[in-house]
Amino acid sequence: MTTQDKVYIKNKKAYFEYHILDKYVAGIQLLGTEIKSIREGKANINDAFCTFINNQLFVRNLHISEYSYGSFYNHEAKRDRVLLLTKKELKKLLTRGEEKGLTIVPLALFISERGFAKLEIGLAQGKKTFDKRETLKERDTKVEMDRAMKR
Repeated sequence: MTTQDKVYIKNKKAYFEYHILDKYVAGIQLLGTEIKSIREGKANINDAFCTFINNQLFVRNLHISEYSYGSFYNHEAKRDRVLLLTKKELKKLLTRGEEKGLTIVPLALFISERGFAKLEIGLAQGKKTFDKRETLKERDTKVEMDRAMKR
């Protein structure tokens, strides 16, 4: 197992704050130092979100730390990055994303088998506060059940 197989950065906050309706896997247009930083696991997608600009899907606030061995060719940590999807998927996301209450959120960042960086995005609907409390209760009961099973 190589290091590129182990990189899987998950956005736990997205699963807590949103109901995920649809999932897509998109490629990301990156610079050389960015992919090297991702392979080291130095990325954060907790504050990231997706938006359409000129019929292209961009991910914003995706923090990829500067590459430690990079010189003056290093990249900006938080810049807008183009997501690579098929035209059919982009059109579907554009029409569904305009519906009231729906948004596109990044769920996970990983390296594919071929060595490319991929971003799993989801079409999501915001949860209400009582839904969040319900999620916490379900998680607590699951933990208690696991503890009871171990005894």
